[in-house]
Amino acid sequence: MSTQPADDRSRAPTAAEIADWIRERIRRGRFVPGQRLVEIDIIRGTGGSRSKVRDALQRLEGEGLVTIEEFCGASVRTASLEEVRQIYRARAALEGISAADFARHASAGDRLRLRELHGGLESCVSGNAPERFGRLNGEWHGLIVSGSGNVVIGDVLQRLNVPIHRLLFESFYSAERLRTAIDDHRAIIEAIEAGDATLAEAAMRRHIEDGFETLSSIDHEVNG
Repeated sequence: MSTQPADDRSRAPTAAEIADWIRERIRRGRFVPGQRLVEIDIIRGTGGSRSKVRDALQRLEGEGLVTIEEFCGASVRTASLEEVRQIYRARAALEGISAADFARHASAGDRLRLRELHGGLESCVSGNAPERFGRLNGEWHGLIVSGSGNVVIGDVLQRLNVPIHRLLFESFYSAERLRTAIDDHRAIIEAIEAGDATLAEAAMRRHIEDGFETLSSIDHEVNG
C-alpha cells in the first residue's frame, strides 16, 4: 500500500493509513461521487483487515467524504454546488470571527507559528508542491481557529468539511490559485500583526469567499 513507509511494507496498515489511501483516490477522481466503496476491493488494495477498513470508512464519513447506509454499505458522497456554497458562507462567517479573535487574543507562540506556516506555504508555491500546500493550508487555518480561543467555533467548523473531491483537485490547487491564496494569507497576517481585528475578519471573509468563487468556476468548466 502506497501510504506505508518503504521499509515497513510487511506491517498491516492502520485505519488512518487506509483512510489516507481512500481519500487520495477520491481526490484524484479514481473513486467518483456516488461510487460504491467495496470493502473486499479496499482490503486487496491496501492489505488492511476488514475491521480497519470499516474504521477508515467511518472516519471518512465523519469528514463528509463518504456516505454509509445500512444494507447498502459505503459510497463516495455526492454534494451539490449549492451545498458547497452554503458551507463556504458559514465558513466565511466563522473563520472571519476566528481571525478577529486571533488578532485580539493569540499568544506570541501562535503568532510565530502562523508566520512559520506561511513561509512553508510560500515554499510550496515556488517548489510546485500542491499536496503539501493543501496539508499546510489546513494547519494554517486550524491554527487561527484554535488560537482564537473560541472552542465552539472550532467544533462547528469540524463539521463543515467541504467536499472538494467533487471537483478536480489539481485544478483547485493550480499555481495561480496558490499564489492568490498566499496573497490572501499575507493580508490576513498583516492585519493580525497590526492588531486590527476588524481588518483581519474582513480579509479572512474575502479569502474564504474567493475560495468558493474558484470552486464555482472550476465546476462550470468541468460540468458545464
